[in-house]
Amino acid sequence: MPKLDGLGQALDFLKGLQPKIAAQIAKKIFALNLDPLPSDSKALIGYPDHFRVDIGEYRIIYSYVSSDDLVEIVLVGKRNDDEVYKRLKRLLGY
Repeated sequence: MPKLDGLGQALDFLKGLQPKIAAQIAKKIFALNLDPLPSDSKALIGYPDHFRVDIGEYRIIYSYVSSDDLVEIVLVGKRNDDEVYKRLKRLLGY
């Protein structure tokens, strides 16, 4: 089972959401620990080893390196306005 990293930032984001939505996102994050490449994940073009999964109107962006057996939650954000990708570019320095 892969290690899960980056939960602090994700939990900070979840604090501002309604409890039901926050629980759904948290469940999806912890499911990545069991299956880091679920059938609904998509590789991000231009970001090696980075993937996304959607849960409702939210998107989880994470990296997975199988050789390190590590899933790192990079960002959680709304899907509808591409703000999550702008934040990703700033965060990773692209």
